[in-house]
Amino acid sequence: MKRSLIPAWLKNFWSDNSGVVSLEFVLMMPPLFMTYMAAYVYFDGYRQAAVNLKAAYTISDLVSRKTNVVTDEYIDSMYSLIQELTRSSNPVRLRISVVRWDEEDDRYYLDWSESRGVGFSGLTNDDLLNIEDDLPTMPNNERVILVETSNTFVPLYNIGMDDINIDNFVFTRPRFAPQVVYES
Repeated sequence: MKRSLIPAWLKNFWSDNSGVVSLEFVLMMPPLFMTYMAAYVYFDGYRQAAVNLKAAYTISDLVSRKTNVVTDEYIDSMYSLIQELTRSSNPVRLRISVVRWDEEDDRYYLDWSESRGVGFSGLTNDDLLNIEDDLPTMPNNERVILVETSNTFVPLYNIGMDDINIDNFVFTRPRFAPQVVYES
């Protein structure tokens, strides 16, 4: 008769399957939970970026349909609207500008620019030199409405992601008038 070198109690312990599901749960739950939270944070970031972009397009479209004079009250209402549309807990910044192309000088000129929100100032003609590669090709004396928005996305959970600045740059031609006029 053959005798095993492994004692019977050790064989029984090794082949016992009771409690395996609990152990697997304890081992797999933390990585599974972290993966779920990371997916939620990434989805929320992409959602906020999409909402901000859609809000910028909405503001741009509203200003492009304006046929009478744009006033400070109108710009303030656009700022209130973008705050409502984005529903962000962080401050939103908005800058609306009208830019004109001059073919003879081969450069862009600023008709007017207004901004709302902390840290955003009005655009200047010198600033146009820095962004002229982002502006569209236009015929002589054509104007576009440039809407710039900025917001900071702060992740809800700490998954190792830093705060992200969401900046949008949208331009639209005036629809029903050759230009949008601003009066302070």
